[in-house]
Amino acid sequence: MTEQEMIAGCKAKDRRVQRAVYDRYSPLMGAVARRYCRRDADAEDVLVAAFFKVFDKIDTFTEEGSFEGWIRRIVVNESLMLLRKKHALKRASELTEVNPASYSIPPAAAERLAEKDILDLLDKLPTGYRTVFNLYVVEGFKHREIAEMLEISINTSKSQLILAKKRLREQLEKLGYPAR
Repeated sequence: MTEQEMIAGCKAKDRRVQRAVYDRYSPLMGAVARRYCRRDADAEDVLVAAFFKVFDKIDTFTEEGSFEGWIRRIVVNESLMLLRKKHALKRASELTEVNPASYSIPPAAAERLAEKDILDLLDKLPTGYRTVFNLYVVEGFKHREIAEMLEISINTSKSQLILAKKRLREQLEKLGYPAR
């Protein structure tokens, strides 16, 4: 089934097509939700809520971008809403006068890490660090956009990213990955 057929079927509220959409995209979107949510149960809740919204709001999909990208954006937003609801993002704070270059992750280490290892490392990060890291590094949002989404300052977003990278670097060094 093509993407266009899936979109048309979802707009027609065809349950078989909705199931096909879920089957095709849920593994990837579950992984997206899991990057934001420390607990598997929370990621599952996000996934269910996101797909409910996908099927309920399919008429708002303008087909200007990719269908997968639209679904991903909904999953990310649902993840952020869950974190906000649990007040997990309120503990973020700003740092001043920190050199971001001294807290980056060595490229060689990142290439050797398995997906499970990366998830385990991300799980060890505080919620604010993990969320900003995912939004900036993985999703490609700018600090201004992250600040708006999370209702924090741009400087807080930047400092959370710096601290996330620092913590990841420390964890990688403990696992025996070289520091640059």
